[in-house]
Amino acid sequence: MFRRHSIAGLLTSALVLLGASAAVAQDAKFPSHTIRIIVPFAPGGGVDTLARLIAERIQTKSGASVIVENRAGANATLGGTFVQRAPADGYTVLFSSNTHTMAKLVLADSPYDPLTDFAPIARVGEAPLLVVMSPKMPQTTLAEVAAAIKKNPDQWAAGTPALGSPSHVATIQFMQLTKTNLSVVPYRGTAPALNDVAGGHIQLLTDAIVILLPMAKDGKVKGLAVTTKQRSPLAPEIPTSAESGLPGLEVVSWYGMWGPKALPADIIKALNAACADAMRELADSGRLAAVGVTPVYETPQEFAGYQAAEVARNAELLKSVGFRPQ
Repeated sequence: MFRRHSIAGLLTSALVLLGASAAVAQDAKFPSHTIRIIVPFAPGGGVDTLARLIAERIQTKSGASVIVENRAGANATLGGTFVQRAPADGYTVLFSSNTHTMAKLVLADSPYDPLTDFAPIARVGEAPLLVVMSPKMPQTTLAEVAAAIKKNPDQWAAGTPALGSPSHVATIQFMQLTKTNLSVVPYRGTAPALNDVAGGHIQLLTDAIVILLPMAKDGKVKGLAVTTKQRSPLAPEIPTSAESGLPGLEVVSWYGMWGPKALPADIIKALNAACADAMRELADSGRLAAVGVTPVYETPQEFAGYQAAEVARNAELLKSVGFRPQ
């Protein structure tokens, strides 16, 4: 009898403990400690700027600390690899641009497949690109640039902050549309490429308008065109690609958040909602307009479909100009 009662008592105690543990688990809310947003580029660029704006809003709303860490290098895969190997708990996430999705297409030794080795969380915004040119060159339109390249291709080179970046894709699309062959020079970020355009060491650069526009307004580089259908409110005096003589050159830089592959669905949903809330607040305050970003609100499933479709399109674009992974 004593033994039977003892066993019953132990079972009752165990059930009570299990119930208490379940209650604690249910009460624990995400996030409960510091979230690290990994940006795979150097500080100061368009991706870094937007990541910090979002981090600030998520921190204010959630009460948890949110920090941005820059882990640049290896064509933006250094930061990606760090997140890929992180615990799948939502406390280490990647914030990047289209560049992230292109790694397997442009790198011969890509450390991962961006479409299968990460959990897409949210695509948050888009921004137009700006084509700038060395002030030492006399041309004033994209049509004139294309004609000059055809005449003297050896005198022209275009920079890109990373292979597979929106900058790189836009440059390849330019070559496809104009049937030209440009020398494309990869840099470790936008700043050194932009300085080389200003100095006349290379002739062209296409990248996020918010980064290139200040030097264009100062006259240190020439702003030729934006790569969208409409002119940018940030620089209404700069024509679109079509207005500059090259219809069809339409490429945007878009920004998104990813987590490790095994990230639970409830954490993905929570982070997606947090990003959407942050972007709404930033849009309402005018801070997005100030950096030339248009907000995007998508479910994780819509984001996954969008990036897969874009990778497929860009694979065909790279193939059309005979690009080989480097």
